[in-house]
Amino acid sequence: MSLFEPAEGDPRPRPSRRARTGWTVLIIGLVLGLVMSFLPAPYVIEQPGPVFDTLGTQQHDGEDVPLISIEGAETYPTAGTLDMLTVSVRGTREQRPSWAEILTSWFDSSRAVLPIDSVYPPTVTTEQRNQENAALMVDSQQEAVAAALTHLDIAYETRVDVAAVDPDGPSADVLTAGDVILSVNGVSADDLEALRAALAENGTDAAASVLVRHTDGSEETLSIVPVVSEQTGAPAIGISVGYEYTFPFDVEIKLDDVGGPSAGMMFALGIIDRLTPGELNGGQNVAGTGTIDAQGNVGRIGGIRQKMFGARDAGATWFLAPAGNCDEVVGHVPDGIRVFAVSTLDDSIAVLDAISSGGDTSTLPTCDSVLAGQ
Repeated sequence: MSLFEPAEGDPRPRPSRRARTGWTVLIIGLVLGLVMSFLPAPYVIEQPGPVFDTLGTQQHDGEDVPLISIEGAETYPTAGTLDMLTVSVRGTREQRPSWAEILTSWFDSSRAVLPIDSVYPPTVTTEQRNQENAALMVDSQQEAVAAALTHLDIAYETRVDVAAVDPDGPSADVLTAGDVILSVNGVSADDLEALRAALAENGTDAAASVLVRHTDGSEETLSIVPVVSEQTGAPAIGISVGYEYTFPFDVEIKLDDVGGPSAGMMFALGIIDRLTPGELNGGQNVAGTGTIDAQGNVGRIGGIRQKMFGARDAGATWFLAPAGNCDEVVGHVPDGIRVFAVSTLDDSIAVLDAISSGGDTSTLPTCDSVLAGQ
């Protein structure tokens, strides 16, 4: 009998070396997976953000104030909601989400996972991005007022202002951002088309006499020789422009810590509702999104899927979406909300008229019909 022979009846089998190795690899893999799940990822997460009723009130400096207030014109009661939507971004370059958060977001249809560089370009700081979005919000508010008054046939003044100056162009060291162009060769420059026409009439062989109002309020006549624009092939003076408006009454929009241009259409609808008798939305809960310009054109925005979920969760049953976003809308509409495609402010008003009157909405354009017609 061997001294090392196992006792008879011993039920405990000894694990093989292969089994022990397998368990070791599994444990190491689990530990590594756990550690990796909490490491920062090179992505950010877009998710539904706060919802604001343009007909309601908001907290501003610790007080409840109307989101849209109008002074100097008759206003009327409103009902229901005209909600504007936002998108929250989870993560920054300084504080990125973990892989665990990224993984769960990939399986959440109300969220989107994006490369961090697409939201925060390497050459742009978070502060710069916030400043740019704040400026876009201010511009969108002015465009919304202009669009609303245009729709209501209320006159206002328009001036072209200098948004940026090409450092290598003919206006370098002559014009600065914020200057307002009043006329060219004595011809009023009320809009971009008038400015372009005046420069085309002047040509590139002689200096144009450009009357400007500087940011300090002083006016000055400058001599600027136009050059041929590489973009348009027409005479230009090397500036990008925006618009400065003078309205016949005061419209103030108070909304803290929200940036970007995507609320423009809803601001315009809120202003129209306050300036007209009756309830533009029929007292129902309507949400929407889209940029706006003074002519009432509605533009594409970012985060449309997140905004649809945010609208549905806030109680809206109707949603106005820019036709330019229809490729992102189809197949992603959450249950409980109907989406209509709009290209102009007039389109939005037509949808609201049908909703408020209880009329037939089946003939109104949807994203399916827009894409089918392309």
